[in-house]
Formats: sequence, structure tokens, C-alpha cells
Amino acid sequence: MTQKELEKYLWGAATQLRGTIDAGDYKQYIFPLLFFKRICDVYDEEFEKALEEGDGDLEYAAFAEHHHFIVPEGAHWNSVRETTVNVGMALQDAMRAIEKANPETLYGIFGDASWTNKNRLSDETLTNLIEHYSQHKLSLSNIPDDKLGNAYEYLIKEFADDSGHTAAEFYTNRTVVKLMTMIMDPQPGESVYDPTCGSGGLLLNCALHLKEEGKEYRTLKLYGQEINLITSAIARMNMFMHGIEEFSIVRGDTLARPAFLHNDELKKFNVILANPPYSIKAWDQKAFTNDPFGRNLWGTPPQSCADYAFQQHIQKSLDTDNGRSISLWPHGVLFRDFEADMRRKMIEEDLVECVIGLGPNLFYNSPMEACLLITKTNKSEDKKGKILFINAVNEVKQEKTIGFLETNHIDKIFKAYQTFKSQENCAALISNDDVLKNKGNMAISLYVQPEKGGSEILPFEESYENWIESGSKLKESINKLFEIIGS
Repeated sequence: MTQKELEKYLWGAATQLRGTIDAGDYKQYIFPLLFFKRICDVYDEEFEKALEEGDGDLEYAAFAEHHHFIVPEGAHWNSVRETTVNVGMALQDAMRAIEKANPETLYGIFGDASWTNKNRLSDETLTNLIEHYSQHKLSLSNIPDDKLGNAYEYLIKEFADDSGHTAAEFYTNRTVVKLMTMIMDPQPGESVYDPTCGSGGLLLNCALHLKEEGKEYRTLKLYGQEINLITSAIARMNMFMHGIEEFSIVRGDTLARPAFLHNDELKKFNVILANPPYSIKAWDQKAFTNDPFGRNLWGTPPQSCADYAFQQHIQKSLDTDNGRSISLWPHGVLFRDFEADMRRKMIEEDLVECVIGLGPNLFYNSPMEACLLITKTNKSEDKKGKILFINAVNEVKQEKTIGFLETNHIDKIFKAYQTFKSQENCAALISNDDVLKNKGNMAISLYVQPEKGGSEILPFEESYENWIESGSKLKESINKLFEIIGS
């Protein structure tokens, strides 16, 4: 199959679920089913190869050392395919048996989808799905890792497009991911971490970036944590589908229970890439005030917005010698008053290297403008005491309700970052002292002048935040007035 034919074939299963379950739930059924088929087809291929090497010795061909993963007897795709009644139970039992047979690599990887709920998935529907995927062999010789990996990424995007508001929790705009990876420039042997990894796209692209450059990508150490069970499972499947086996992705709440520790402290990483959940309110602020891992470096964020809890977690998790991070945020993190003290301390410690303002619609289901905040624990001498501000708000292509970066946009932004100099209407290199004189406000419009003839319009997010703040002050004034009148 060509790449397009493969993508059409894989997406064809999802179309059979239309009208049966919500589009946002497709992923919890389609991905495990696809991965189950891949494991079994690769197992068969390895079995045949070992059978040939062992002169037809069946016992030799079944030895674990000949296989990526063990498929126990009765848990094979073909066994489930032969089932006509209670198909969901057969599927669930087979997946659990495979997880149990591969505890170090596949534990919990198939998620917790309700395969046995016949109100959602009848025997007929499941049989049709199984028959659809049975049309082609997903063996390594038929579909190499890179080909299937690309198709898997295509599915992730299609599910994001289809499910709308649920997309953000497991999908980051892939064109922004490419830019983030280029800026971080991970090297062979380095450790890379994503504290809110979703489906693993940021981590995966670091490995693919090295592979494209012809460097040894297998020595890259990938770590991720994801709070959602099915999304963390999808991330692990994503790695395996791309042929990457050296990684650790753990399900859990990064702020409440960070997964990666060393000697009772946070593990340190060379590179951190992140697109954390924006302004979450449901988090344990009280515990963060007395954080046992010392992550409240600059203070405790308000209950209404955990953004700087994630940013401080990122900073605390960086290697002290060459740690570097890049995180995707809405513009509010650059200027909001209630985060001013934390932002000032971050600048005073000379951690901020660059701020890049991106265009609108790069977040799913939101017109919000995004920005990239880049920090380093140990800046080079020529960058110390300075912050580069890049205005790339117009470097974006709009298509329907989503924006994306074209190759020329990525190249222009990356070149501006590499040059690290002021450029008219594009970039401004500003001293930390000058930013601190502005009370640590890093709103890009303060430093990069618009093109001549253009109006200095604040980003949507900044305007909205200012409006909210003025409304709150007006409410306080009115309340005080009523108190005076009442007394």
C-alpha cells in the first residue's frame, strides 16, 4: 500500500463507528485494536522467520528471544476473529493476556475501553471492525515502522479534527511541534522529558528529528507523564508504532505526583518540551505551597491558574549544566498581574532566553494566540542578561478553524532565533534590566515595534485579560462604595 492507501485503510475502521459512539471516543477503541493487530502480525512474521532458521522446529520458533512481544496461545488476532458471540469479551481477554505476558513493556497499554458493552459495540459492529483490519497484514515487511508511524500520526490528527474540543488533551499542532524540536535541538544520548505528554508527539519528534539528520536517535532517552489513561496508552503505542522502544511514559498527575524521581528529588533532564493544560483550576494549590520537591521556586500560583506551577516544575526538572526548555502557552503567561512576582524572579535568575509570539488558532478549538517560552539553566556568555523577543504573529497559515505554520514560517522564526539579534519589525534583543523596569512584563508588543503603517493592536488574549482585570477593579470599587454608603 502507498502511504495514502494505508491512511485510508486505517481511517476506514473509524467511519464504521459513526452513529454508534461519539467521535471523541473513537480513539479508545481504534488505537488498541490497531495495535493488537500490529503485534499479532509482527509476531507471525517473526515466528515464520524463526521457523525457517530452526528447520521447522515449532518450539524453537516460539522462544521469547525471537519476538518483540509474546502473544500467548488463544490471545492471537485470529483466535478473536473466529469468535462470533461475545466478541467484545474475547477481545478484552486477548488484550489482557498480552499485557500480562509482557509486563515490563505492555502493562495497561490497551487502556480501559468497555469492549463488553453491547449497547455501545454490538457483536456485529466488532466483527465488522475486525474484518476490516483483517484485509491487510500489518507486518514489518509489509508496513515498515516509519510508514505505519506516519499513518498513526495521521489518525491522531483525524481524531483531533473529528472530536473538536477533546482534541487539545492529546494532540499538539504538529507544525508547532516541529519548530519547538528544531529550537531545542536534542542530541544523541540526551534525556528528553514532557511533563504533560498527551499522545507523545513532542517526545517522538525529538527522535525523528535526529533520525532525519542521520544521527543516532536510539540513544535518546524519552520520558513522559500523562494524566489521562487512554491518552497515556496512546502515547506508548505511538512510540512502538514508530519503532522506538527505549522510553518511559507513566500515567499520573505531574503536579500532585511527579513520576520521575532520583534520590527522592525530581529527576533532571537535558531537554524539556511541553504544552501544558492551560489555566487549570482543579489542582492542589495548598500542597504546592509546601512542595516536598521544592518546585515553588518563585512562589505559589493562584488556585484559579496553575500555569506557573507547571513552569516551575519544568524549571526544577532541568539539568543544571545544559538544561533547556520550551513550552507552548497562551500569551497571558507573559504579562498577567497575578503572576508578576514569579515572572520577575524567573527573569532575575536569568533563565529566560527567548519569547516567541505565534499567530492565532494554533490551539484546538480556540482562536487564542500562542507563544513559546524558552528557558535555559546556563546561558552562553553572549546571551547572558538578555531576552530575545520575536513577533511571529503573522507567520501563520489559516485553514478553516485551525492555523498552522508552513515551512517558510518555521524557517523564518528559527532563523530569527538562531541569529539572536534585533531585527526591525521582527525581533528585539532586550536586557533583563529593561524588562524588569517594565515590572517583568514580557508582552511582545512592548518590545517589538509593528510594521510602519500598522496599528499597535494588543493580542486577543492580552486585551481579554486587561478587560477582565478592569472589570474586577470596577467591581471592587462599587463594593467599597456600597460599604461607605451603608455605614
